Parts: sequence; C-alpha cells; structure tokens
Amino acid sequence: MIRPTNRRVLGSTHSTAIAILCLAFAANSHSAEYLRSADPALQTLPFSEAVRTDGLLILSGQIPNLPGTMEIAPGGIEAQSHQVMKNIKAILERHGSSLEKVVKCTVMIDNMSDWPAFNEVYVQYFPGPKPARSAFGADGLALGALVEVECWAEH
Repeated sequence: MIRPTNRRVLGSTHSTAIAILCLAFAANSHSAEYLRSADPALQTLPFSEAVRTDGLLILSGQIPNLPGTMEIAPGGIEAQSHQVMKNIKAILERHGSSLEKVVKCTVMIDNMSDWPAFNEVYVQYFPGPKPARSAFGADGLALGALVEVECWAEH
C-alpha cells in the first residue's frame, strides 16, 4: 500500500498527494486510451495530448502555442494565459469533456509576479465552482512560454 508522507515534493505536500493518486490510477487502471493531437504539427511531440482512463481525461501540460504551430502567442502574460486556456478548452471538447468538468489544474508560471494577471484570466474560464489547483514558479518553460497549465477533467 502506498502511504502519503508529509515530505515536500515540488514545494508542496499537495504534489505528493497528486503523485500518489497518479500511482494509484496507474496500478488500478485496466484501460487507458492515449490520445494524440489531431494537429499534424504537434503529432511529433514525445507525449500524448491527453489520456482517458477510469472516468478521467488527463491533459498534458499545455503551453500558449498558437493552434497548429509551435509559436507562442505574443502579448505577454495576459495574452498567453488566454491562449493556454483556449488550447485546454479545445482539447477537452475534442475529447468529449469541457471546462465545466475540470476537477484539478496545475499551473507552472515563469514569473510569480505575474500570478495576479494570470488569475484575472483564469477565473474568466471558470466562472462557477473552481477546480482544485496547485501552482509553482518554473524557470525555462517549453518554447519560452510564460505559463503552462495541466488539467484533469471528468469525461
């Protein structure tokens, strides 16, 4: 049996709980569907866009790339925050879920001083009940992005 600890992983005990949950899902999952991007420009990346398993749709971390490209949306943290949320919304809908079904998000942000600006955008996409959320500062996000967001949703 896996037992939670109070040791810090990635700066929070919450991350430990998520890691344990991931291991539990992996150990108990009988069928996982690995979903690749429909976009040819993104199909060469070494990960699945999402994985559907046991009533959940687990998205890989999303950066604010413009659809169909590896180009980051211009315009700073606000524009990038909108783009990352639009990317998440599109992936969820493509695979039979929605923003209303998101239960957990993890936010990686390049500069924690941008946190208030990110939050102003984030709440526009979750006007009702808010998903559980973790966040941490991360230096060197893919393609120079200012923010990356990973989500888990019911499907």
